[in-house]
Amino acid sequence: MRKIIIIVLIGASFFACKTEEQSLDGYRITGDAPGVYNGIRAYLEVPGQRGNTIYLDTAIVQNERFVFEGKVDSPQLVGLTINSVKGKLPMILENQAMTVAVDINALNSSKVEGSKANEELMDYSNQFTDLLAQSKAITTKMRTTADPAEKAKLSEDYSALNQQLSDLPKTYIQTHKNSLYSLVLLENQLKARNADLDNLSAMFNALDPSLKSSNQGKTISANIENLKKEKALLSATEIGKKAPAFTAPTPDGKQLSLNDALGKVTIVDFWASWCGPCRRENPNVVKVYNKYHNKGLEIIGVSLDGTPRQKDPKALWMKAIEQDKLAWNHVSNLQYFNDPVAKAYNIKSIPATYILDENGVIIAKNLRGSALEAKIAELLD
Repeated sequence: MRKIIIIVLIGASFFACKTEEQSLDGYRITGDAPGVYNGIRAYLEVPGQRGNTIYLDTAIVQNERFVFEGKVDSPQLVGLTINSVKGKLPMILENQAMTVAVDINALNSSKVEGSKANEELMDYSNQFTDLLAQSKAITTKMRTTADPAEKAKLSEDYSALNQQLSDLPKTYIQTHKNSLYSLVLLENQLKARNADLDNLSAMFNALDPSLKSSNQGKTISANIENLKKEKALLSATEIGKKAPAFTAPTPDGKQLSLNDALGKVTIVDFWASWCGPCRRENPNVVKVYNKYHNKGLEIIGVSLDGTPRQKDPKALWMKAIEQDKLAWNHVSNLQYFNDPVAKAYNIKSIPATYILDENGVIIAKNLRGSALEAKIAELLD
């Protein structure tokens, strides 16, 4: 339920909406704040990546009124807060004139005018609030009724309402194909961990052509395609799949393919000379290699050296191999995380390891320390 409640607060992102009547070179938000004293500050804020608050703009109340003026590169969801006034008002900050009628008793009940985007946000918010109120009412009834049959019916109704709350963003998009706010919700749905990309792609394609051809629409379309590619890469490196084949340069400039390096068991080890955790793990990998190499263990190290700060990445790579006594096969294109091999395996962080059988099929991944040794022992002892 908590995740559902957050939807209305984070369900907006970037898009453009300008009217012929208002053509500002920036935004102007005029707030009418009856009952708020002179000198009180109002803020436009967004959440930071580390859970902190970032203030985009500040205004001071004078004669129960405040004005924000500025310019944004693209519209975005912000929160309006006012010192001494409880709550926060979600609103779309865009380069046009808007007014806010402040409700000092419930800031999130304040009204924003002059922006179609914010009207759509309020429409969605009202639908959400209505469903939430119904859900809470059913919860209250469930606590007070003793009739098992009535409780069962209330439980069914409660589940149905919660499903409506969960589906509200998608339902809104499907029933508001001409709404700019549908783009906002669609972009937010793409941020979900297990987003149904095929379904979201179909909903995007069903939107009005003018929305799809807008700058925001083009961005969303590109995001969908990028996510599809990333999902395909993730699928390619799942346990049970044949490991992506590759050929890459060795330290002496020759080309080595994965197929040429396969043993009875093979570890594909993504690391780098600059990676502290990788270097600290290397003694354990050396120990495992020395113990099981004669039984059929092979390792091919894929270095992600080549950061912009490295003046001679190849020298640093070779020095780390020598220092850590890594007596197995090594390859690298010295292109950091842009290395083609790293991209083929969708590597986002290192160390990362893949354990392959003699046919190059992935049988385990991302094992370190004692877990790595235990797995190799299981396979080769």
